[in-house]
Amino acid sequence: MANMSKTKLPIPEQDPLVRNSNFDEVALGYTEEMAVEEAERCLNCKNKPCEAGCPVNVKIPEFITLIKENDFEGAYKKIKETNSLPAVCGRVCPQETQCEALCVRTKNGESVGIGRLERFAADWYMKNVDEKAEKPTPNGHKVAVIGSGPAGLTCAGDLVQLGYDVTIFEAFHKSGGVLVYGIPEFRLPKAIVQAEIDKLLELGVKLETNVLGGKVITVDELFEQGYEAIFLGTGAGLPMFMNIPGENYNGVYSANEFLTRINLMKAYRGDYDTPIGVFKNVAVVGGGNVAMDSARCAKRLGAENVYIVYRRSEVEMPARLEEVHHAKEEGIIFKILCNPVEILADDRGYVDGIRCIEMELGEPDDSGRRRPVPKEGSEFELEVDCVVMAIGTSPNPIMKDNTPGLEVNRRGCIVADESTGQTSLEGVYAGGDAVTGAATVILAMGAGKDAAKAMDEYIRSKK
Repeated sequence: MANMSKTKLPIPEQDPLVRNSNFDEVALGYTEEMAVEEAERCLNCKNKPCEAGCPVNVKIPEFITLIKENDFEGAYKKIKETNSLPAVCGRVCPQETQCEALCVRTKNGESVGIGRLERFAADWYMKNVDEKAEKPTPNGHKVAVIGSGPAGLTCAGDLVQLGYDVTIFEAFHKSGGVLVYGIPEFRLPKAIVQAEIDKLLELGVKLETNVLGGKVITVDELFEQGYEAIFLGTGAGLPMFMNIPGENYNGVYSANEFLTRINLMKAYRGDYDTPIGVFKNVAVVGGGNVAMDSARCAKRLGAENVYIVYRRSEVEMPARLEEVHHAKEEGIIFKILCNPVEILADDRGYVDGIRCIEMELGEPDDSGRRRPVPKEGSEFELEVDCVVMAIGTSPNPIMKDNTPGLEVNRRGCIVADESTGQTSLEGVYAGGDAVTGAATVILAMGAGKDAAKAMDEYIRSKK
């Protein structure tokens, strides 16, 4: 019998005043009993509206039904039919604006906790099943993937399942892209990411690290080596700044550098020698998930006061509601309708404050959000010794500069067909943040999936 509760079953979490000083995962996950109870809220709708909101087409009611039946292994395998990274998606996918937004239960309460159930199935499988992946039958064709972020991993996973000899080339010493350098341990444990990658390696995917696409290896050289199609999943790792006075002072970081030092280079651990300052008061400029991650990391590193400085109101914040909620619980201070105009420094060139101006909302801009307008005479200063700029990123131009004929737009993003990922070069496909600019993990995965299908069709058409 269906569970007609109007609210999702809460997921256990660490106490906010405990977790804001450690990097352990915030959400602790459902137990088996809790997962079944939440699964019972699913009505198994005939037309399955939730599936229409999933960029990787997970068979949502089917896997939830298997959880109801206590077939947790079956639920995981059902998700894996279309999703290469279920443990990742269950943690960081914005289900509230995708699958859960279309859930019928939202007409009279909260949606089914689809993301929480996906996470449960993946975690249960990793803990209880030690099953080696069975390598598909080789089809005799070779493809390359540049970049091992969510787009590249998904593309590689789908292609290896079709029998392709797949090699991923990754610029860093560690695979995972933004999953390992951008998203903090307390939101996405790196052991989880590695376990997902290990499954792809078991299937036969090859991985070469410390290989910077466009420099160490070029698209032309890969074709010369016999690769028949190439996917570019190089992400958007070039940070943006505001171009205000003082951005070159000591103690000013891009969010990319700040998070990479903490997440990939383990600055929060005493057994790693990663240079990063110990700051007392930190201002994080921006209102997206990256800003929330940066602020929450700064708090965990020991900062007494951490400010989110955002030029619009909280309603316009692009960050997930869950991330904003968690940040507030952990003591992050929100300075909304404020915009920095100058970073201040002491006589040694170290950050000593940030001058801001209050804003008010005017007419909507091109994004549909009301444009922030400065309030005359409202400037004020925050006493901080660190500023983190989390206002966006764009693709690094290295790939474009070293790939003749590769078309990019005015923002430096690779121009690619929305449904196939086909670029201006024959046999070269692209997807994820390299094409869209900084976006979500699941949208990047969807693009990788679409490109894998198109690459397969392209290669088969040449036989």
